[in-house]
Amino acid sequence: MNIPLKPGSKVTVRLLKAPRPDVEYPAVVRSDDGEHLAVVAPWFGDEPRDMVLAGEVFARFEPGDLWTEHYWRSRWYSIKEVRTAAGELKGWYCDVARPATAFPDAPEGPRLEVADLDLDLWLSADHTRILRLDEDEFEDSGLREREPETAARAEAALDELAAMAHRGGFAELLA
Repeated sequence: MNIPLKPGSKVTVRLLKAPRPDVEYPAVVRSDDGEHLAVVAPWFGDEPRDMVLAGEVFARFEPGDLWTEHYWRSRWYSIKEVRTAAGELKGWYCDVARPATAFPDAPEGPRLEVADLDLDLWLSADHTRILRLDEDEFEDSGLREREPETAARAEAALDELAAMAHRGGFAELLA
């Protein structure tokens, strides 16, 4: 049974990045219906970070950016809307990941865990750039050899995200 997190409550988001170090940051629960949950968090980095593909910067994440992050307990991805501190939409960063697990009664406080599977997708605010990211990291991860079924689900999730982006974005799913 999925116990929803309480809207307005604080939660720690933990992105499991094995074999790399996990990423952990505070967020506030916007909504949780037991399947789809949304949290809001500021960019967790202390310094701006240029996102680069093929030598070209396609986005810059910086302190003050606000992320509205959408997770599902049955979908193999998350979708994160990225806005500047002034509210201007930058785009959507999507992580292919195992379905999210919430721990509302964790001893250290409510926690949301998501295991990253390396594949990502970027959709620019103007919908002109749809970029499949980190496919080389996915290949190098060895997941296809270790867990072929999981790798197939990850690739299907990336294809699903790309198809939604090409059809006009994620508005229906995030409504």
